[in-house]
Amino acid sequence: MKNKIIFLLIIASNLFAQQNKLTLEESVEIGLKNSRLIKISESQVKSADSKVTEFTSQMLPKLGLSAGYTYMNLNDPTELGIGPVPIKVVNPFSAYGLQLSIQQPIFTGFQLSSSRSAAKFNHLAVSTEHLKNINNKSLEIHSAFWKLFKAEKSAELIKENLASLKEHLEQTNEFLNNGLVTINDYLKLKVQVSNLELELIDAKNRTEIARAAFNKSLGLNLAEQTSIETNLFVLQQPAVQYSDLLSEALINRQELTSLEYRIKAGEEQITATNSDWWPKLYASGNFYLYNVNAKTFSIDNQKLQLWFVGLSLNWDIWNWGNTSSKSDQAKQNVIQSKESLELLKEQIELEVYNNYLTLTSEKEKIEISKLAVESAEENYRMTKDKYQFQLATSNDLIDAEVELLDAKTKLAIAQADFQLARVRLEMAVGRRIY
Repeated sequence: MKNKIIFLLIIASNLFAQQNKLTLEESVEIGLKNSRLIKISESQVKSADSKVTEFTSQMLPKLGLSAGYTYMNLNDPTELGIGPVPIKVVNPFSAYGLQLSIQQPIFTGFQLSSSRSAAKFNHLAVSTEHLKNINNKSLEIHSAFWKLFKAEKSAELIKENLASLKEHLEQTNEFLNNGLVTINDYLKLKVQVSNLELELIDAKNRTEIARAAFNKSLGLNLAEQTSIETNLFVLQQPAVQYSDLLSEALINRQELTSLEYRIKAGEEQITATNSDWWPKLYASGNFYLYNVNAKTFSIDNQKLQLWFVGLSLNWDIWNWGNTSSKSDQAKQNVIQSKESLELLKEQIELEVYNNYLTLTSEKEKIEISKLAVESAEENYRMTKDKYQFQLATSNDLIDAEVELLDAKTKLAIAQADFQLARVRLEMAVGRRIY
């Protein structure tokens, strides 16, 4: 029974480990789902949509209802000195009333229609910015993912190198016992093993730091023992010209689209502020129902009903420059937005160019690193064979080990940097990376 429980625990442990082994796509999905920034962004979109509804409602008829009830009981004095003859008070006095009113704006100087249009454009701008926020969060997760990959790969390579070096140390110890090498050769390998053990400690620490940052980007517990699963391959990038990428970026970038919507919203806001130059015309109607019970005045449950309809006109003839100052502010906001749009285009041009060059250079690094690994592996193989026959020194073996470790580490870093550079370029031209 005990063995069965242990077996089940081992199976559960393996399943848990498999569940925590995340691909890049799964990492992005989890991170976007847990992101508080994305939730805030979604709330901003809903708020902007409600603003459109708010201005739309102001263009429709408003129906209002009010009611009241009054009860009065006068005990002392019992007479009121109203007029030449005091009036004897007969309690109680009570009254209630009801008023139903309706109002419909007919003309507001285009204020309501322009305000609603501005709200619609702002909603479109916020929705576009929401997509940009998702892309930014996705890039953060991509970056954390590949940083963890580089840290884990570095620790893995050091561990492999350390295991290989320990085998050589045991072999050298046998050589020493047989008088084939000097104590100095043995000590050099032993020192190198100690150095690698220290490097492995630092590499493991860097891995845990990278894992904590990765967990943070996914909204998980910092101490969660997550692990990642990668499928490294270098895509054969089609021959794309920088000019084509820039054209795509100027069409697809969410920031540009958002600013264009905000410029349109600002232009509508100018019209809305200029509405104060125009008169405001409203149609209204009211219905009243009153009931009064005042025996003092010989009124017993008298009911009064009346209704009326009418038009009202409101026009600010002079307001000491209030309208013109608000209009000027709205115009300046549009000017600032237009200049910001041009400035952003210049920044995007530089960003696309930099990412284009970075991707090209990272691909070249991979090709060079592969050649370096092949050369280092061959050099290590030859040096290892020579060392077994004492045709090479321990220094030669150590140098070959270090060269191979360095080449493999650079290749892993180049592969991860290429993947990140590819994603950055896609994001720079306005593509979705999630």
